Amino acid sequence: MVFPKPMRALALASTVVLIYIIFITLHKPPQIKEPRIVYPDMKTDPNLDETHEPSGKLFRASDGDYSPNSSNSARINATILTLVRNSEIDGIIQSMRDLERTWNSKFNYPWTFFNDVPFTEEFKTRTSAETNASCHYEIIPREHWAVPGWIDPALYHDSAAMMNQNQVQYAGLVSYHQMCRWNSGMFYHHPALRDTRYYWRVEPHVHFFCDVDYDVFRYMQDNEKTYGFTINLYDSPQSMPTLWPQTMDFVNAHPEYLKNGSNAQPWLEDKQRRPEHNKDANGYSTCHFWSNFEVADMEFWRSKPYEDYFNHLDRSGGFFYERWGDAPVHSIALGLFEDASKIHWFRDIGYQHIPYFNCPNSPKCSGCKKGMFTDGEDFLYKEDCRPNWFKYVGMG
Repeated sequence: MVFPKPMRALALASTVVLIYIIFITLHKPPQIKEPRIVYPDMKTDPNLDETHEPSGKLFRASDGDYSPNSSNSARINATILTLVRNSEIDGIIQSMRDLERTWNSKFNYPWTFFNDVPFTEEFKTRTSAETNASCHYEIIPREHWAVPGWIDPALYHDSAAMMNQNQVQYAGLVSYHQMCRWNSGMFYHHPALRDTRYYWRVEPHVHFFCDVDYDVFRYMQDNEKTYGFTINLYDSPQSMPTLWPQTMDFVNAHPEYLKNGSNAQPWLEDKQRRPEHNKDANGYSTCHFWSNFEVADMEFWRSKPYEDYFNHLDRSGGFFYERWGDAPVHSIALGLFEDASKIHWFRDIGYQHIPYFNCPNSPKCSGCKKGMFTDGEDFLYKEDCRPNWFKYVGMG
């Protein structure tokens, strides 16, 4: 018996629907699980706990005159600082909008932009339109940016090739090495910063999630803090195999610079959580403050211990023959030559630089899931070095 064509089509469609219903009934979609990493010294992420403003003296916008052009301003000698290319204009505007919305629209601290080439008029016009605060556009002196004369080009080329084989990112990019060196020991010598003490470093394409209602720079000054961070990570040992040995050579020559008993040296030397890092970095845990966010007192960088340390590292060539970043250089110096109590975790400042977050549990935050460390793959969780910081120093 042959059914009419319309009936055959209807029967076929009914069969397909029946098969689909059976499939979705029996097939359970995979559950999306949030990674929950348990550390020996940190059972849960402290950002899951309710987050409050830091203890200590806090100065608010209502406590003084923070209007943009005030002749009697409550602002201290501080700036928001960014190293940025003309081509990164969209990324830095996005960062500016976030920081202005959450903090600087209340306090109107100036923005200081640095580049190794002149900024375009478009860059100046568009960035200055994002803030009521003053904006300054500075060119880095050639002698601060150029590859030093003591660097052997052939040796650099061979070293970069070897690092590329070891999958060290940006090893062959000369400008990346120049940037790391400038951020490590040159930026605070720029004439535009001569009379500036504190800075908040901001990079393109970062996010800020939480309203901050106190003057962050005044907090640093009034509570005698030298450095503030949000994210604390491990670095690539292959990028700096001689950084720690060079550091120990310097320390052995200048033991008077160490803050013995009050510094964070155990955090720098830990070998328990990731022993392979300590081994491959020749004694350094590779833990560091992720310096794309840092609020700091430049008097520390200008001090004799740090200047002597940077010059020692600079003359060794490691900023080019290896890929020493400003994050480990700053972190090692702070961990050895400063009291750990003067280093502050800004747990209340929600922040993201891909792929990592600092996400507080606070009603002042939006767009950031509390306790989130990364929205990337699970293996990225092992890069979190906060447990070591909390273990050896605490959460202050």
